[in-house]
Amino acid sequence: MTATHLTDRLPFSPGITAATAVRVLQQISRDRGSTALLLGIPCMLMVLLKLMFHDSEESFERVGPQVFGIFPVIVMYLVASVSTLRERTSGTAERLLTMPVRRLDIVLGYSLAFAFLALLQAVLSTLLAVGPLGLDIKGPAYLLMVIAMLGALLGLALGLLVSAFARNEFQAVQFLPAGVLPQFLVCGLFVPRDEMHGALAAVARVMPMTYAVQAASEAAHHTGVTGLFVRDAVLILGCVVLVLVASAATLKRG
Repeated sequence: MTATHLTDRLPFSPGITAATAVRVLQQISRDRGSTALLLGIPCMLMVLLKLMFHDSEESFERVGPQVFGIFPVIVMYLVASVSTLRERTSGTAERLLTMPVRRLDIVLGYSLAFAFLALLQAVLSTLLAVGPLGLDIKGPAYLLMVIAMLGALLGLALGLLVSAFARNEFQAVQFLPAGVLPQFLVCGLFVPRDEMHGALAAVARVMPMTYAVQAASEAAHHTGVTGLFVRDAVLILGCVVLVLVASAATLKRG
């Protein structure tokens, strides 16, 4: 079977997907505010966290790794939801869908572009945390990068999905308290899950951010890759895939 036949049988077009990813990266690179938000804010928040706990190194060692499962979700959600909403309201997405382009091509194109940005974000924040800020972790630093990337991809997926229901950028931001902040409160950062009220503990178990925080803690407190880390990472990735599929379903041809 030729490569052309194999490509035709795929549910998406690799060429169109790659072209979409390049276009999104070019668009974001022209928006200096979005670029600074994506790459700079997580690092700035880590510095702020270090300053907050400058008299309590133990607290920084506990909270520092966990925020790798939180900050990327929030930052990527904001950028992805607003960027995608601009494309929807400007008619760019609808014009693309009048062409021989699959919905999955567009969603995967966005995902690839933001995955590249998530990688840069994860590398910068991890190097800053374990380097100048002196975050001491038992496991290899690349595990924190993995969690940061998965968190960013989760934020991307949520942002793409929310952009389908928001009418403007303000509404996209309004979805943040409803969809992301509850996860932040019950993820285990403030109170361990086993000490929560029964109802809250049940809610926490179905929130993907909970597993991002738990996986980050595993990476910080164990010298190698644990089974719990792998399980949590797979669960987060599964949530990302499910939300991306739902996001593709929201795209309608004109």
